[in-house]
Amino acid sequence: RNANIPDEVTAGLDTVGVRIPFHPAARAFINAAGRPIAAPSANRSGSPSPTTAQHVLADLEGKVEIILDGGPCSVGVESTVLSLAGSVPMLLRPGGVTLEQLKSVLPDIQVHKSVLNQGMVDKAASPGMKYKHYAPAAHVVLVKGSPAAYAAYVNRRGAAFPGRVTAMCFDGEESALTVPFVTYGRREDGTDQAHRLFDALRRLDELGAEEVYAACPPEDGVGLAVYNRMLRASGFEVVDADESAG
Repeated sequence: RNANIPDEVTAGLDTVGVRIPFHPAARAFINAAGRPIAAPSANRSGSPSPTTAQHVLADLEGKVEIILDGGPCSVGVESTVLSLAGSVPMLLRPGGVTLEQLKSVLPDIQVHKSVLNQGMVDKAASPGMKYKHYAPAAHVVLVKGSPAAYAAYVNRRGAAFPGRVTAMCFDGEESALTVPFVTYGRREDGTDQAHRLFDALRRLDELGAEEVYAACPPEDGVGLAVYNRMLRASGFEVVDADESAG
């Protein structure tokens, strides 16, 4: 950043993030304004991100004067954040532009340690780097393992704590469960999961879920972004159902 960029735009950091939205409604709004626009995300800090105008209304009704409805978000998870301020390119937040795509033009790119590992950064260089973020009101646990091991683990928890457990599973796997559930895409389809993730997290709150056991997404492609969001929604609380079964 240079001296012309105010602290309010950079959260007090010495770097500033710049993006050009893909959505035609957002681009039309910027063109109509005739100047750069600085704005926070349209949700309460730490809560699941909005992917529809209805989500924004639920979060910010009475706090904003207008909501511009351009339809549901096309990707679902927030934008990829890439830092070019250091000696090597650094991925700060995975998103719709995947690590694999970035590597095709930036072969020396590195992934910031906070993307997949627990622990606070000294000063967050990007939104979404907090220890816990994107979280519903419920206590969320991320569960790794095969579909059968996941279902068995969740059903055991449901039997041990009747009425308290909700599953967040993949499409088609709910039939093996004995507890209430929400689904968030197909198991091997990170793009589908990204598109439906935040709506599913919000539905958990609508259901009044207390204890949520979420099936773990893949860690490649857009799935890396979904996995990153789920790690933060769960506060990095992860169990391995395959090991538990053994």
